[in-house]
Amino acid sequence: MTYETILVEREAALAVVTLNRPKVLNALNITMVRELADAVADLDADASVRCIILTGSGDKAFAAGADIAELGALPNAVEAVKLVHRGQGLTLQLERMRTPTIAAVNGFALGGGCELAMGCDIRIASEKARFGQPEVTLGLLPGYGGTQRTARLLGRGMAMYLCLSGEMIDAKEALRIGLVERVVPHEELLTEAKRIATAIASRAPLAVAATKRAIDDGAELSVAAALEIEALHFGTLVGTNDFREGTKAFLEKRPPNFTAT
Repeated sequence: MTYETILVEREAALAVVTLNRPKVLNALNITMVRELADAVADLDADASVRCIILTGSGDKAFAAGADIAELGALPNAVEAVKLVHRGQGLTLQLERMRTPTIAAVNGFALGGGCELAMGCDIRIASEKARFGQPEVTLGLLPGYGGTQRTARLLGRGMAMYLCLSGEMIDAKEALRIGLVERVVPHEELLTEAKRIATAIASRAPLAVAATKRAIDDGAELSVAAALEIEALHFGTLVGTNDFREGTKAFLEKRPPNFTAT
């Protein structure tokens, strides 16, 4: 399928989705949000896709926020809420779908771009990456989940700092506070993202999907309730062919052949 604002490429069990509006630093407009939602839904429905990488075109930006021209043209609060719900829907979609996602952050990830990255399961940053929630400098607040995910990922104090000051942080600081999981040289970013994605893709698909659900579903529950979710998923996986194949392959000292059954 051909898209106007993104590129979708397949490499075996991996898919790379590239935000492709480099002239405006890959700013997230309505069309891009819709195309991203459609593309990842199609990929998630394809059982042969085991991991999705999101990145930005060019060397400057992952996504430098929402499209300011579109924001400035919003006629009223009703339309503003509709716009926000579209962006929030995309980040929730990324969290809830079967397929793990990796944000390969190649440059600026500001506002909606930072929020999009936070919606992914894993974040790998180039040394050139910069992160921030600068919406208060425009008279707004983060609207694609930034106020909530920064608090959940980083804690209340760091959420307050990023969202109230609007200041940018570099990749090293993002790693220190836990906003990203890895920082690599710029030229190695996509290679490292693909290495991790390939490792995920080689694991038992049902186990990967269940692990993702257990982490996400349990994150906001009490430890006791979350442990029950973990136990239920564990019990379900013991009944799968992949579990039998994985344990048999381990004992026979050979690579497993998982079939997602």
